[in-house]
Amino acid sequence: MKVKVIPVLEDNYMYLVIEEHTREAVAVDVAVPKRLLEIVGREGVSLTTVLTTHHHWDHSRGNAELARLRPGLAVLGADERICALTRRLAHGEELRFGAIHVRCLLTPGHTTGHMSYFLWENECLDPPAVFSGDALSVAGCGSRLESTAQQMYQSLAETLGTLPPETKVFCGHEHTLANLEFAQKVEPCNDHVRAKLSWAKKRDEDDVPTVPSTLGEELLYNPFLRVAEEAVREFTGKAAPAEVLEVLCRERASFERAADPLQPQARALLALQWGLLSMPRQK
Repeated sequence: MKVKVIPVLEDNYMYLVIEEHTREAVAVDVAVPKRLLEIVGREGVSLTTVLTTHHHWDHSRGNAELARLRPGLAVLGADERICALTRRLAHGEELRFGAIHVRCLLTPGHTTGHMSYFLWENECLDPPAVFSGDALSVAGCGSRLESTAQQMYQSLAETLGTLPPETKVFCGHEHTLANLEFAQKVEPCNDHVRAKLSWAKKRDEDDVPTVPSTLGEELLYNPFLRVAEEAVREFTGKAAPAEVLEVLCRERASFERAADPLQPQARALLALQWGLLSMPRQK
């Protein structure tokens, strides 16, 4: 199993997963289809399937054009709002692409229909991988938009947090530096946070992706996976895991607004540039 990391848009990642024996390929979260097809052509693989983590435009906007360019393409996900969806997946469902096994893991929190994808090969020394979209990122997680804090906690702690520690985490955005800066605010004495932040700053200077991490690493420095830790509970003033998580989400949102007060306007401008919004007509 070979994974191509494809940076697109402002800070998104698409992925191309290649079964190296059959040369079949599966794409994850197609935002810029022409860029994806360039890499498909260069790799000389047959693209058969798109796995979409959730319906937001920066993870699914390319599905329709890709399906038009590749008739018969399967577009899979758990949310009917996903563009060009051909089949809706269920939690726990398993797929097979050559030697690659895929287990579909429903991970509500960011959206109610968010699906993460756990991939592995039997009798292979390479570690498994999870494509977590906006459910889990390096040192963070996506904003809780549609689900309850309890649902989000179950997604992070029970569904994703119990995967093998060697699992590689391929997330949907390059938010690592900001995530670690917030993590340092939550746990200023955490040496793992400090070391990872130093590493991420160097990666940022070199303009190199910080993905993948591993789940075992995330458990050491990601505050959203560390809600049972005393330091994280002290930061939030809460004890129940879902309540700790809820406060973390709220504090992280405030932290982001303070760090970048123009962020919503900047994203709106980018959406206009990408043709995803239109200016209102003048009356």
